[in-house]
Amino acid sequence: MKLDPEIRSILDDAPLVHLATVLPDGAPHSVTIWAAPHGDRIAILTGPDSLKARNIRRDPRVALSLTPADAPNTPVAIRGRVVEWVEGDAAWAIIDPIAMKYIGQPYDHSMDRVVLLIEPERQTVGVG
Repeated sequence: MKLDPEIRSILDDAPLVHLATVLPDGAPHSVTIWAAPHGDRIAILTGPDSLKARNIRRDPRVALSLTPADAPNTPVAIRGRVVEWVEGDAAWAIIDPIAMKYIGQPYDHSMDRVVLLIEPERQTVGVG
């Protein structure tokens, strides 16, 4: 499924995004993350051994929720699955532009990071 143009625009504005993954016992796990469009996918970054990474390795299904900065009462919800893991220099080529949007500088390269690419399967803007 192609990334909805309205959601792409909202993600370009660097909102904080809530990512939900599935714990081993089936319970949800939710964390706040940075995210950005990457082609028709959504890119997120994490440590390769973080709880969210471990959850996604076991079950690639995820849900994202966010709100546009200029319309905080407009919910955005995305369900999909992580379809690709990007590591090394290719990951840093995605991470640094995301960091520039959120913190105005490249990410600390001394930290071990990977990029996870999410393919959206369901996308809604507003109350549906």
